[in-house]
Amino acid sequence: MSTLEKPPLDPYPLSPYVAWAGNRNRDPILEVFKEKLPKSEGYVLEFASGSGMHINYFAPHFQHLSFQPSDMNEEVFENIGQLTQQTNLKNVQPPIKLDLTQPQTWSVLIGKKFDAIFCINIFQVAPISVADGMMNCTANHLSDRGSLFIYGPFKVDGAYTTPSNEEFDRTLLSYGVPEWGLKDITDITRTSQKYGLDLKEKVDMPGNNIILIYGFR
Repeated sequence: MSTLEKPPLDPYPLSPYVAWAGNRNRDPILEVFKEKLPKSEGYVLEFASGSGMHINYFAPHFQHLSFQPSDMNEEVFENIGQLTQQTNLKNVQPPIKLDLTQPQTWSVLIGKKFDAIFCINIFQVAPISVADGMMNCTANHLSDRGSLFIYGPFKVDGAYTTPSNEEFDRTLLSYGVPEWGLKDITDITRTSQKYGLDLKEKVDMPGNNIILIYGFR
């Protein structure tokens, strides 16, 4: 299949659709990270790493940072490890099980602080309740000057930002999965504020996506 040919929608981390989307968005995200991630030694956590395509693509560009992949689905751990081995990366740690809806799984992070945390393309195929777990976990494990980066398509104040996002949302809703659908930045930010995190910046990205950057007040 050509990299230009869009596969059918399938949020499973190892699906052709996810690989297609990841290949399309990784370079624009990398450019933002080159500007925003810490310039000195530090630690970076990825929520919902999925196949590991993003963390293993970004890590070679930041040899001074140690990257920690995580996911709720242990089935993807082998794929993450294989990608790390293929690129012979020394700054990507073995993946850990982390379910943002199950706080008991966060015990693997006890005593750890991260200078940056990021999450890519989760909210359109996850319940909005994930935001509560994400912000709670972030508030406990983000360093004082660290940032949380959330990438994806979103609604703003209940409205679509583009016709293509409205069409994408209609496609998601047509599958009849209750938690699928574009989420509103307002709702995510309202949740973040419960945990002392504010929306510091919105970065417009190609394909009508946005990077939301949260940090402590």
